[in-house]
Amino acid sequence: MEPAPQGCPGQPHVTQNRLPSRCRKPGYRAVFGRLAHVTFPVIGVVGGGQLARMMAPAATALGFELRVLAEGDDVSAVAAVSTSPVGDYKDLQTLVDFAQGLDVLTFDHEHVPTDHLRALQEAGVNVQPGPDALLHAQDKLVMRAAIDRLELPNPAWASVDDVADLVSFGDATGWPVVLKTPRGGYDGKGVRVINSAEEAAGTEDWFQAMSPLLAEAKVEFTRELSALVARTPDGEARAWPVVHTIQVNGVCDEVIAPALDIPVEVAAAAEDAALRIAGELGVTGVLAVEMFETPGVGAGFLINELAMRPHNTGHWTQDGAVTSQFEQHLRAILNLPLGATDALAPVAVMKNFLGGGNQDLYSAFPLALASEPAAKVHCYGKSVRPGRKIGHVNLIGASTADVDSVRRRATMVANIIRDGRAAADEAPHTFEETA
Repeated sequence: MEPAPQGCPGQPHVTQNRLPSRCRKPGYRAVFGRLAHVTFPVIGVVGGGQLARMMAPAATALGFELRVLAEGDDVSAVAAVSTSPVGDYKDLQTLVDFAQGLDVLTFDHEHVPTDHLRALQEAGVNVQPGPDALLHAQDKLVMRAAIDRLELPNPAWASVDDVADLVSFGDATGWPVVLKTPRGGYDGKGVRVINSAEEAAGTEDWFQAMSPLLAEAKVEFTRELSALVARTPDGEARAWPVVHTIQVNGVCDEVIAPALDIPVEVAAAAEDAALRIAGELGVTGVLAVEMFETPGVGAGFLINELAMRPHNTGHWTQDGAVTSQFEQHLRAILNLPLGATDALAPVAVMKNFLGGGNQDLYSAFPLALASEPAAKVHCYGKSVRPGRKIGHVNLIGASTADVDSVRRRATMVANIIRDGRAAADEAPHTFEETA
């Protein structure tokens, strides 16, 4: 490695904008804790789940080094990367140690404390997305207020401190209402439908555990949608086609890309809303905006939730779009030009498979792959538990008229892997828990 220019500091926490101009000439960059000759970037991902695992092939293809701060030595991403220290993302010193030598720090989940991320930024770490943006994916109350501020389609909502507040909200907007924990909920967890004032009395334990909570009017909708976009720190942004998502017990079960028979103006407005959220909130990387389709009501959709990372509703892009969400996320956080987001086929289907009766997934591969040679199977390397997300199947079709056939075939492959045998039927998954 070439020496740094004479007189240039190399002490920890030296950031580019604090260096003398001679130290910022082309060919040198400030890396957290050192000054290094420019080479391919090193990306750190907090969290070792399947999203980090699926970033790894894209990083390898582009020549990037991907490191993962893992929750344990057996989590999903560990097998896909060369460097995966185990540590607690809630511990600031662990994050500081992990950030040494990184060009950018990003996430597999949104649970890292924002105060820790601000401390890292102050120490010179390039955190993408930044904590001010990420807060809107961490806290649903903050998110709802921001959607209102941007005058985008929002269901009726309120911050409620106790049962009396919840009853007042339900009486004002109509029952049932949806009660949510502002933080920590995912895949249907932290969500409760309350059908009456009498039923609201049974929520006291929720308020004792956390207050305030988020109350929302229960939305009448025809289907769920997802608008997926990516944005760079410099503001370049691109959107994939709006997709139809099918949820079972609060968990994403299937995605159809694009959402078929959606009015052109609704799809355009949904895409524009996602791009505007990304721009106004300063999101970098991938942003998923989950929505309810409400034909004939307002803009034709209401915003449900935000996720600032690659998302389950974007897995179809691995095999169905010019640029996958995983490659795009890496390009975006590194402020590289974004890739094209066009679909590769008229229709693509993503079908999740969850833990079932088959503990040895590979044993089902001969039958599963023979049953549908065009299917692309993605396994997460996770131990099998009932209802746990352990992989997905992607399959594309030559025509939108083929969508029912593509869905049946993708489901058949997923069921064979889940059950270790030919599927007896194609009923939705039933399960007890998700992870």
